Amino acid sequence: MSNGSTFPAYRRRPRGALLIALAVLVAAGAGGWLLWRSPGGGPAAPGAAAPASPAPGASSPGGADPAPPATRPAGPGSLHGRTVLLDPGHNPHNIDHTRQIARLVDIGNDRKECDTTGTSTDGGYPEAAFTLDVVRRARALLEAEGARVVLTQDGDRPYGPCVDERAAAGNAAHADAAVSVHADGSAPGNRGFHVILPDRVTAGAADTAPITGPSRELGERLAGDFAAATGSARSNYLGHGTGLDVRADLGGLNLSTVPKVFIECGNMRDPKDAAQLTDAQWREKAARGITEGITDFLTR
Repeated sequence: MSNGSTFPAYRRRPRGALLIALAVLVAAGAGGWLLWRSPGGGPAAPGAAAPASPAPGASSPGGADPAPPATRPAGPGSLHGRTVLLDPGHNPHNIDHTRQIARLVDIGNDRKECDTTGTSTDGGYPEAAFTLDVVRRARALLEAEGARVVLTQDGDRPYGPCVDERAAAGNAAHADAAVSVHADGSAPGNRGFHVILPDRVTAGAADTAPITGPSRELGERLAGDFAAATGSARSNYLGHGTGLDVRADLGGLNLSTVPKVFIECGNMRDPKDAAQLTDAQWREKAARGITEGITDFLTR
């Protein structure tokens, strides 16, 4: 407090008025401090300790698990200028065109069927319907982040396209990433998802040497984000627990010149996996996992 000429003036104020003014100032200051410290009211005072974050895996006071930490710069515009190819496996109309899809096409190191009908659950839910639903959901999510999304088919073809055409679609689009979406048809008891990576193939029109590295990175990120988004386990029958499988017999990978992987989202022939694959809410989680894997890869 100053010892200057103003000090006597404060002494001349009536004592009662001074006490009232002091009480008002204290009350106002306390109220402002509480508002500043309340949730959403602003940052902590300088030097104050930040609220402790819950330990990994701990529940919040309300019982809900805390949101996982952000791992990527996602959101509107994060994929602006990027092109993504989504390839919904098979086609709902393939079953009506078995002769056309049975013809053989060149996949570089072999000749294989143009396409197949795909598998289905014991209840009759077809893989081709599953893949279209998940891809359409993923397209909406990716476009919301600014990506240009190209589909190999949208249920708008009488059959196919053939596997070589699926690869060519990503190449022609100069896709920054390509993902072919499937569901497996393995034996009951075989559970979980897996991501298929291209093997090193140099034969005929196939040369995967430039894409094996980036495709593996895409696959690893996709597997991690898919597991986190869906809660699904990695395959217990392929990949030795990694959820990753490398193959050299898929034309969609062999003939690709852009980073590309397949994801088998689960096993349609296993009752527990089938219960997830036929659940619309789970399919939305699957689409989100695919979107986050692609976004992680493209914004790394």
